[in-house]
Amino acid sequence: MRSFQVYEIKQSVFENNDREADKLRAELKKEKTFFLNLMSSPGSGKTTTLLRTIDTLAGKYRMGIMEADIDSSVDAKTIAETGVRTIQLHTGGMCHLDAGMSRQGLEEMGTEGLDLVVLENVGNLVCPAEFDTGAVKNAMILSVPEGHDKPLKYPLMFSVCDALIINKIDVLPYFDFDMDKVIGFSRRRNPDIRIFPISAKTGEGVEAWCDWLSEQVMDWKG
Repeated sequence: MRSFQVYEIKQSVFENNDREADKLRAELKKEKTFFLNLMSSPGSGKTTTLLRTIDTLAGKYRMGIMEADIDSSVDAKTIAETGVRTIQLHTGGMCHLDAGMSRQGLEEMGTEGLDLVVLENVGNLVCPAEFDTGAVKNAMILSVPEGHDKPLKYPLMFSVCDALIINKIDVLPYFDFDMDKVIGFSRRRNPDIRIFPISAKTGEGVEAWCDWLSEQVMDWKG
C-alpha cells in the first residue's frame, strides 16, 4: 500500500487567521480605533439594536458600521440613514467573516477619525464564532423568542463572546423563556460574560449596554 501524509488544513487556516487577527488589532490599537464584532442568529434584532446604540452614543464617539450579509444591502441602507459611516460587505455565500475580510472592509470604509467600528456579522450562531475577525471584543444578541436553551446548543458562540445582549424582553410575557436559566447556562460556558437584558424596540436596558461598550472604547483608547 502506498504511504500518504495527513495535513491538518483546518488547523493551519485557523492559525493563519489568528495571526492576521492579532496583526489587525495591533494596527487598530495604534489608530485608537475600537472594533466590535456583533453576532447573532437572523431576526434577533441586530440592526435595531445598532440603531439604538448609535442614537445613545451620538455625539460621544465617531462611529462606523460594517454590515455583512450573504447578498442583500437592506441593513446597510437602514444604518446609513443615521448619517454614520457605513459599508455593506457581501460574503458571496460564506456564513462568516474572518480577519482578512474584516481588513478589506475596514480599508474600504476607512477608519481615519473613527473611535468605534461595529461589524454586524452574518446571521448565524455557528460559523461566525469559529473565526477571529480581529475585533477587540465580541458581543452577541439572543432574542427572547429563540428560547433560553441556546447556550446549550451553541456553546462556542457563548464561550467566545464578552457580552450577551438578551433582546426583546418586552415580549417576555408571551414566551416560555426563563431568564435565570439562560443566565446560568451562559455563565456555565463563560463565567466572565457580561449580560444585558434589553428591548431594542422600547429602549429599555440599552443605556447599560452602551455604558459597558463606552467603557471598553475608553480603555482601548487609553
